[in-house]
Amino acid sequence: MAKRRSRGDGGLHWDDQRQRWIATASLGYDPSGKRIVKRASGRTKTAAKAKLKDVLRDHEDGLAIAPTGYTVKDAVTDWLAFGLAGRDPKTIKTNTILCNTHVIPALGARKLRDLSADDVDKWLALKAEVLSTRSLQAIRSCLNRSVKRAMARDKVKRNVVELCAVPAGLPGRPSKSLTLKQAEAVLVAAEDSPLYAYVVVSLLTGGRTEEMRPLRWDHVDLEGDPNATPEVPPHIAVWRSVRRSGDTKTKKSRRTLALPGRAIDALNIQRERQGWQRLAAGDQWQESGLVFTSAVGTELDAANVRREFRKILAQVARMPDIEAESRFHEIQPAEWTTRETRTSFVSILSDRGLPIEEISRLVGHSSTAVTDEVYRKQIRPVIQTGAVAMDEIFGAGPE
Repeated sequence: MAKRRSRGDGGLHWDDQRQRWIATASLGYDPSGKRIVKRASGRTKTAAKAKLKDVLRDHEDGLAIAPTGYTVKDAVTDWLAFGLAGRDPKTIKTNTILCNTHVIPALGARKLRDLSADDVDKWLALKAEVLSTRSLQAIRSCLNRSVKRAMARDKVKRNVVELCAVPAGLPGRPSKSLTLKQAEAVLVAAEDSPLYAYVVVSLLTGGRTEEMRPLRWDHVDLEGDPNATPEVPPHIAVWRSVRRSGDTKTKKSRRTLALPGRAIDALNIQRERQGWQRLAAGDQWQESGLVFTSAVGTELDAANVRREFRKILAQVARMPDIEAESRFHEIQPAEWTTRETRTSFVSILSDRGLPIEEISRLVGHSSTAVTDEVYRKQIRPVIQTGAVAMDEIFGAGPE
């Protein structure tokens, strides 16, 4: 006589409609009091029993069992819907595009519990043929955070994505820097541009584009206080950014910068131009208190600034009285962004011999490593301190 299953061992029966053996297990009750029943199926009794054992084993380990059909797509979709709450809309949009373009089409159909480290390694290797290393890091992060969230909700036992390293991808778009002569040419070409003051201030102070666009007039002091002790020069307070919180990128990014004379003149011109724009716009003018605005007073967006900056670069190449070295014959303006005014600021100061520590303070970096590795494009002048010290120690040698 067949032995009856013990209570809690589950059940096994034949489903005529599906033509499969169905194994069931009761795993208690959910918070609403509804019984939790998980099912596993197989073409044979042995296959169904094996799947049932996996279910019971997981239950004994204290894991709530995820649906057997729960896929990578489900995990990623769940993370996009609930794991990015409170994030900036642009961040959500970027992650959504990455997931829908690179993660879901390649891995979405894979059952999450069957996803292996080999699957992830092969996926990253294929993506490395078409994406930069930075993009590979981004898509791996999306998958990693999706699986990590699923693991925290007992949808899977472990996160295999954390075991996989990011391979080297294609070289990204290298950031560039203007030479001193090119920077002078850009300042001349920008004089008739609506972005004249923007270009001057960003190039001569090293501000980020997300710090320049929300700059307000009440954070600009074009007079200073020469009678103060110590003397207060004309300056701008870089205290805001276009980020959702309004804060700057890091704590050290919140800084007050003295203005060079050329930037002071440009801002005075900008104040006058904005007054004429206000009169021309009439009732359409939207008062925002911003330094750099559109023709109706609204904040500039990154695309507008980038487009106008590229027009200025294109104009430099056409200027007949500019030296050939200063032109952009071999440089496509479409490859440049306003971020290059910041790298140019760092490189020009480095070229003049300003210590990297001081440059890092001016641009608001948390350490000199980023300034040196990412932003400084010119490593001049020749560092002479070691040679001078050795000459003093050992003598200069024969003439």
